[in-house]
Amino acid sequence: MTLLTLHPGDSVAILTAPAKAGARPLGKGPALKRGLGAGHKIARAEIAAGAPILKFGQIIGYATRDIPAGAHVHVDNCAFGAHDGGAEIGADLAAARAAIPDVAPRQFMGYARPDGRVGTRNMIALIATVNCSATVIRKAAEALRSSGVLEAYPNIDGVVALAHGTGCGMAAEGPGWDNLQRVLWGHATHPNVGAAVFVGLGCEVMQIARMKARFGAGDEARLHGLTIQDSGGTAATIERIVAHVTELLPRINGAHRSPCPLAGLTIGLQCGGSDGLSGITANPALGAASDLLVGHGATVLLSETPEIYGAESLLLRRAASPEVGAALMERITWWERYTELNGGSMDNNPSPGNKAGGLTTILEKSLGAVAKAGATPLNEVVAYGARPEGAGLVFMDTPGYDPVSATGQIAGGAQIIVFTTGRGSAFGSVPAPTLKLATNDRLFAQMRGDMDLNCGDIVSAGVSIPDKGREILDLIVETASGARSKSEALGLGDNEFLPWQIGAVM
Repeated sequence: MTLLTLHPGDSVAILTAPAKAGARPLGKGPALKRGLGAGHKIARAEIAAGAPILKFGQIIGYATRDIPAGAHVHVDNCAFGAHDGGAEIGADLAAARAAIPDVAPRQFMGYARPDGRVGTRNMIALIATVNCSATVIRKAAEALRSSGVLEAYPNIDGVVALAHGTGCGMAAEGPGWDNLQRVLWGHATHPNVGAAVFVGLGCEVMQIARMKARFGAGDEARLHGLTIQDSGGTAATIERIVAHVTELLPRINGAHRSPCPLAGLTIGLQCGGSDGLSGITANPALGAASDLLVGHGATVLLSETPEIYGAESLLLRRAASPEVGAALMERITWWERYTELNGGSMDNNPSPGNKAGGLTTILEKSLGAVAKAGATPLNEVVAYGARPEGAGLVFMDTPGYDPVSATGQIAGGAQIIVFTTGRGSAFGSVPAPTLKLATNDRLFAQMRGDMDLNCGDIVSAGVSIPDKGREILDLIVETASGARSKSEALGLGDNEFLPWQIGAVM
């Protein structure tokens, strides 16, 4: 039975293989009452009631009773407690700058757009401005896909239908309005989109004209719009969309891939269905890849504000400026108020699946989640769905719910999402594809059709974190150059488009 100690000062060691009921992982102490999977924690020595419990060299919780050496440490004897969320902003900035690697220039084969951005896909997006037009765009997309018309245009990667459940019955200003506008416009003007067609009902709150007034008219060759009321109803609108897109196909197909520097990439970092190995294998390996991307001048987006809670000090200490640190703390404070207002709390996490995989508290989960961001400076904090102004490591404020978070990252310009998972996820995204990284061998074998890369061999075969980071970067470059992800092959993505709704439904 193998136990892994992550830091010399840790209170716990991590099981790297399953342990049966009745086993004594330390060779002493109480026998396990039930079988445990890899990723669960075992007390390295006796832990007194009330004492802090350490993993990664950081406090993950407090003992709720005396814990003997060799005992399982989990929800029945470890709980969330007060933690020091503050930090000296920028205290580790010099070390973070030194962590930016010196790398040889590298390219991928992408679609260079007139606005200077680069696409990893060349897609047609049908975008509903309101739920009333959701069925229309879905039926139009399906008509185009099933007709076979796209087969004659090899440089077009597909048609996506981006439908959602709002756009009316909402305030015409405020955070919910701002979020939806940024998401819809961000997807329509995304570098992975060769042309977009906004489709509205006609009388909704979310008006196409208002978006254009706010963001600018945009590229008229790429942005189009119509409404059901002006087009003669549902059936007539579907026919009109199909006819209009068919006319656009030759122009959209005129885009060709060409060599582009990695600096043109923006990568969204995600984790979901995490387990006790997430913070040991896939997340730090993705962090190593993130550092390499930053070294190439690319942008990496860390998100999911509720899932950095308790580990925000690690980001604050490498904030590039006091303003960046203050912006992150303002978001943490907003979330504390927001969850309280809605009858929740920031420590109401991890999920049942996370706990079954060995994660006990939000502090433990957050410390592992932050590892995705590597070690370079935190350069910027942006609103949900907003485009970063610069490059490097950027934090985007989003919920922890994967579809909502990834939707915001794509609206902000992410051309690829990289998603680590330990319990398993069937997530996919469009127009930016998702790459899924398994944290353990069992998951990779069990869901091979969904997982793009196994990181479990970091534990099982001794692969180093830096080597796995380079493997992840290679996979990103291949995918950016046109290789299909597992989620693309499965046809996932349209239904995972889910803008963050804030505010009253009216």
